[in-house]
Formats: sequence, structure tokens, C-alpha cells
Amino acid sequence: MSWYPIALPSLAGRRYLVTGANAGVGFFTAARLASAGAHVVLSGRSPERLAAATRAIRTAEPVASVETLVIDQSSLDSVEAGAERLLTEPSLDGVVANAGIVHTPGVRLESVDGNELVLATNVLGHFALLRDLLPHLSPGARIVSLGSLATRLSSFRVDDLQLTRGYDFWRAYAQSKIATQVFGFELDRRLRAADVPVSSIVAHPGYSISGRTPMVAGVNEPSRGARFADALQWPWAQGKHRGAEIPLHALTASGVEGGQFWGPRHFTRGAPALHTPTRVTTDAGIGARFWSFAEQATGRRFEVAA
Repeated sequence: MSWYPIALPSLAGRRYLVTGANAGVGFFTAARLASAGAHVVLSGRSPERLAAATRAIRTAEPVASVETLVIDQSSLDSVEAGAERLLTEPSLDGVVANAGIVHTPGVRLESVDGNELVLATNVLGHFALLRDLLPHLSPGARIVSLGSLATRLSSFRVDDLQLTRGYDFWRAYAQSKIATQVFGFELDRRLRAADVPVSSIVAHPGYSISGRTPMVAGVNEPSRGARFADALQWPWAQGKHRGAEIPLHALTASGVEGGQFWGPRHFTRGAPALHTPTRVTTDAGIGARFWSFAEQATGRRFEVAA
């Protein structure tokens, strides 16, 4: 495929799950894994958009080994049903927890389970999914959670994660991404403590936008006006195909270790490089508080044990 500047090693015989793989960074991550020979499970909530993504991958790579799995990350029942299907298949060598709401609603909404919708979709669904899938990951597997630059631009109300005391669309997104990183780093601490041979890594794709991304039928089709506007941001923006290089590196490159935080070399764009996460996202006390909150919000106890 010509979408990618960085070569991956052969991934023949490996199996990966990419959530939110029907568009954006998730699509390009899944497509690249498939082009390197891996079997990739693309999950998303829309069967039609997943079908379009699959067609696009197979058009570029006719022998790609891909399958689709409908999961609505905001619904715990949907997550559980998806996990049950995955548990009937061979074990996974990695999970890219990418799915999420970027364009958040202007008013506070709740999921079918009664959790704030953005938090439910971006974080709690992955918490429940990984709880179910952890025993099904192969030794040496990696879990990559998608963080964001937004974690540097907002405070974290650890005592109001449901945003019942005040909601705005920016805080909903930023707080969900801070929580995502908190979860990813706390998961790694627990994996290490339990001597589980699985790594949890956090990656952020920089400032990756649709207008600087290749046109892909049914996947990425911004208007001419949107492409023009996005083109004006070229000094600090990159396409989502380039943003996907960061989670791909975290998932497959040699030398990557659990607990690391990867992002673009030039902060908003560029090749993968190690970054320093914000202190709140790596605070063990905050991590423990979030874990307890997530168990209560999902009604699922998440024990990490070998």
C-alpha cells in the first residue's frame, strides 16, 4: 500500500483487534496490519461502514485477511457479545483500543447503561472489553490505548468523571482521553505486578486530520472545502494515515515496553518518538481511583492475574 511511509515487519500468523476500524486512524491502522500479513478483526458499530472499510482494504490488498465484528463501545451488552465471539476464535497478539467519539455532543447524553456517553464510548467500553479479553491474549501481546494531545489542555475531575456537575463538549472529550491514558498506564502497572506477559502502551496520533488524509471510498471522503481548509494547516497537521504510524509502532516495533507513551516526533506530526505523559495520567493513586470507578460504572470487577 502506498499510504504508509514506515515499513512494518512481517506479521504473518498474528491476529489483532482494532476497535473503531471503519474510519480515521483506526482504519489505517487495521489496513496496515493486514498489508503486513496479519489477520485483523475490524470492530465498529456500523455494519455498513465496516463493510466499506473491508472493501477498501481488499481493493488495495486483495489477499488481506480481515473480518468484521459489530461492537457499540458505548453499550456494555454489545461489548460483552463481541468479546464472547472473539473468545471462540484463536487468541489475539494485540488490541488497538482506538474507538471513540471525537465530535462530542453539545449537551450531556447518557449511554444505554446510564453512563456519560463520551466516557462510556471512549473509555468504559474498552475497560469492559479488555477485562474479558485479557485471558485470551497471547504471551507477549500488546494493548495500545489511543491517547490525545487534549490531555495537556484540560484538568481532570477525578471526582466528577460522569460530568454531572458541569458539562461542555470540550471537557467531555479531553477528560475521556485523560481517563484513557490513566487506564492504560494503570493497566500496565497491574500487568507487571501480576507478572502477566502482556504490555499496555499508550500512543497519541498527534494532530491528524481528514483533509490531509488520502481519499478512500466509503472511509475518508471530506468535501473539497474541508480539504482546502485542512491543507492550510500543513505546518502542524498530518493525515490520519500518518497518525496511524504511532499506534502501529507501539503495537509492533521491537524495543517498545509497557508503560511507555508514544507520539509524533514533532509533537503534532512526524515519525514515532517516545513522549513524556502528563503527571496526572501516570499518578498511581489516580489510577487506582479510576479503576475502582470503572468497575462500579461497568458493574464488572477487573482482576488482573496470571
